Amino acid sequence: MDLRPLGNTGLTVSSVCAGGSGLGSMPDVFGYDVPVRQAVDVVLRIFDSPLTWIDTSNGYSDGESERRIGQAIREYGGLPEGFLVATKVDALGADYSGPRVRASVAESKERLGLDDLPLVYLHDPEFHDFESMREAVDTLLQLRADGEIGHVGLAGGSPTELTRYLDLGGFEVLLVHNRWSLVDHSAGTLIERARSDGLGVVNAAVYGGGILANPQGATKYGYRDAPPAVLRAVAGMDAACREYGIDLATAALRHSVDTPAITGTVVGITKPARVDALSTALDAELPAELVDRLDELRPDPQYWLDLK
Repeated sequence: MDLRPLGNTGLTVSSVCAGGSGLGSMPDVFGYDVPVRQAVDVVLRIFDSPLTWIDTSNGYSDGESERRIGQAIREYGGLPEGFLVATKVDALGADYSGPRVRASVAESKERLGLDDLPLVYLHDPEFHDFESMREAVDTLLQLRADGEIGHVGLAGGSPTELTRYLDLGGFEVLLVHNRWSLVDHSAGTLIERARSDGLGVVNAAVYGGGILANPQGATKYGYRDAPPAVLRAVAGMDAACREYGIDLATAALRHSVDTPAITGTVVGITKPARVDALSTALDAELPAELVDRLDELRPDPQYWLDLK
């Protein structure tokens, strides 16, 4: 697993980042429960793998993802050398004020058992009024200036809204989800803009919430019912991959990892065996003919989640 510079932050990270959203157990979202011991064992396995970072958030399962990662850190005797924990500040209900941002950072430090948070994202700002979010942005930047956190990122979904926040300046890393996958290129312009500005670009939800990892069973993309055009595209892509003896999940992962503008690809991991499967997928040979065919099968932009 290759290492890459994360924009202009000075940080170096593996091309795949372990996603921690499911570690806190969100059965309503993912359809299954993750016991505490299983989650901690997953993180311990990640610490001994080629992965060099994990992504979590203050709001994942009301902080349970961070608590379980913190437990694993304690059991491991501290973080492995060079390992990075990236987390996010979250609103408390409708409260996304400056004091709430400070409280969110403090909560994350306590749960993780870490005084040093090298990368903290402003999480899902598109669900709040843009003008009212200025205080949250300014507070996060001030926390960086005061040395309370390391680098500041921006994480969300809507390319249009995320572009408005990038225009404010100060962000060093962009994380976007569900908008750069085999079936959706909504974030193309946003990603290129972020890269040209020197930001590290992180891509999440490359399986669209599951459909590109489970094409025979899942019917939702980006947490909503997938339109027929997307379902047909997924079925066609699955068939094309099978012709080459490659599973669609591998192609979906490589589509992100092999995109030059993307530094890191977040992949949710809730079972230790998934770590080994990632290494296998990254070692797979994807014929150029298959890559071209998958590009041709991508649905028309009118069926993407957003376009910016």
